[in-house]
This record gives sequence, structure tokens and C-alpha cells, in this order.
Amino acid sequence: MHPDGPPPPPPGAPPAPSEALHCAGMPLSSLQVIAQTPAPTFQEGERAALMTRLWTDLGYAPTTDEAGNVIVRVGPTDGQALVLASHLDTVFPAGTDVTVREHGGRLVGPGIGDNSASLAVLTAFLRELDAARLTRPLWVVANTGEEGLGDLKGAKHLLAQHAPRMGAFVAVDGYLGLAVTRAVGVRRYRVTFTGPGGHSWGDQQPSALHALGLAITALYALHTPTSPRTTLNVGVASGGNSVNSIAATAECLLDLRSLDPEALERLCERAQHAIKGAARQGGVSVRIDQVGDRPGGDLHADDLLRLARAAATVGGLELRTASSSTDANAAAPHHVAAIALGVYTGGNAHREDEWVSPGSLERGLKFLQRFVRLYQDHPIA
Repeated sequence: MHPDGPPPPPPGAPPAPSEALHCAGMPLSSLQVIAQTPAPTFQEGERAALMTRLWTDLGYAPTTDEAGNVIVRVGPTDGQALVLASHLDTVFPAGTDVTVREHGGRLVGPGIGDNSASLAVLTAFLRELDAARLTRPLWVVANTGEEGLGDLKGAKHLLAQHAPRMGAFVAVDGYLGLAVTRAVGVRRYRVTFTGPGGHSWGDQQPSALHALGLAITALYALHTPTSPRTTLNVGVASGGNSVNSIAATAECLLDLRSLDPEALERLCERAQHAIKGAARQGGVSVRIDQVGDRPGGDLHADDLLRLARAAATVGGLELRTASSSTDANAAAPHHVAAIALGVYTGGNAHREDEWVSPGSLERGLKFLQRFVRLYQDHPIA
């Protein structure tokens, strides 16, 4: 950073991101500051503090719970609440350059969409909300732990503590025009192989990395049905400490998913059998730790989808449905009606060149406002 601030742009240059954000529409007024506030999973505190300040400046009294969720409760105190929740965390590790830049009419930066844009829309929603007109309780939440190994930490805690007080749970997350109505179940495991190690020339010991390779080969040989859709992925693998050492340890992170809980359970059993077989074949020991369990199943979303379609139609928006893993998954075990609704147009999610179309946030805001008004007038049973 220049000691006296950034130098002025050259004549004829496009507006700096901050200028573009403040002139392009109300939801964008807070997007840059949100996106440029780092929020790796398990390290969302700085962004949570920012959301608290932003929402306090709008005249609300946000609270923070034990899971780090920031919560605004408005409207009547009696009755079951409609919950609008957007996650704070991003997939990018600490130290990532999260500068927002403008390119070709788009705003670009790590996490600019997922889920900074949704948080910006929620902030604009609160700015324009006339709480005195609400006929039913409304909670607006910036929650922790949606990405990676966060395992829906914030949403799970919120539902575990307050499910009986909720009429519906809406994860405000994803692209405008998309409604997630079915929860994909996810199990995640950390698999650690351990052997004696040794010198690559002087010893003839089994290698933990060899066993890991055998396990990965065996895992990808497993049959995964296309219906119900079921998937397997080794997303991270590592091990060893030098080129001339026999690896004493090696590990991987395994992601298993299915639309069907029974198919997921069968895949988990088969995967663990394959891993243990690889350890025996490789002559090393293995430890399998479950590090994630995102519940899948029925979200009871039919009535919420009906309201979302009505809200979309008024705005000339085409709404399509999908199955995915979002914070809405956390509602499934509690039988709270849930859905995930997107509120921005963008692309390249989970990449450092993620982008958002600035004009889409205003449209997403109007869609969300119509949905909430419809829910207030026609709450689901």
C-alpha cells in the first residue's frame, strides 16, 4: 500500500472497484468490504465482527451465539420464525489476496460470490426492511462453517438450539434462478497410514505412501451408482518427508456423497473395507477418522418452492431446481422445511478468479424481498 493511499487512476481509466460498487446499486455498497475481509473456515471472526458492525449501523441489535453465528431477530416475538441464513466462510486459506477488482463489467475476486454477494444482499435486505410491517418473526443470520471441513457448524448449531422456533430455514446461497430443494448427504473421512519409515537405500520397509496409492486405486475402482447419484472423491493427499526416505506417514481426505442415505451408507462401508485392505496389502497400519457428516434427504421444500416460484415469476425470473449440499441440509434431521435460494449471477466459484455481475444483486434483492413478503402473507403449514 502506498504510504499516502493508492495513487490516483490515470485519465480515462475505469472507476476503481470502490467507486463502481457505490454507484452501481444498493446491494453493492457493502460487497467490497465484505469480500475483502478474509473469512477462512474456522477463522470467520473478522468477517463476523464486520457483519455485526454493518447490521448495528442499520439500527439492529445483532447477537452472536456459541458457534459464532451473527443473528438479527426482528418482527413479532410470538410464532415460528422464517430464517434467512448466509454463510460467512470462504474456501480460501489465510493469506490469500482477496482484493476486489473490476474486469469487463464484472467484479472479480476470491469469494466475491460465494458467499460475499449473498451477505451483501442480506445487508441490503435489512437496510430496506420495514420491520414494523412484519406479521411473523424473521431471523437474519450470518453463519459459520459451511465450507470444507466446517461441516455446517453454524447451521447445525442454530437448528439444534432453535428448530422448534423455526417455521422455515432458507439458505441464501448460490446463483440467482437456482433453488436447492433436495439435500445431498455427505460423509468425509481423514485416512492416515503409518509405517516404520526408513532410508530409501539402506532399508526395505513398507511405505505409507505406497499403501495410500493402493487405497486411492481401490477407492476409484468402487462402483458408484448413477441412480441414485452417488460420488466418491479423494480431494487431498500427502505424505513422506524427503525424496530419499521411505514414507512413515501418508494421509488423504475422502469425500463421499449420495442422494440416497442407504446408498451413502453402503458406499461408506465399501470404502472403509477398501482402505483397510490397502493397508494390509501395503504392510502398514491405518486410521480412519470421520471429519464430516452433512445430513441428506427430504427438505420438505414443496411449499417454499411454490412461494419462490411465485416471487420469481413476478420478476420475470426463471427458477430451476437442483440437488446440492448447503446449509439447508442441517434442517433435514429436524424436519424443518428448508430450501437454498441464490441471489446473484456469477461464476468460477471456489476459484481465485470468481466473478459476480454487479447488476444481478439488485435483482436478487428484489426476488428475496418478494419471497419474504409472500411468506409473511402465506406462511407454510
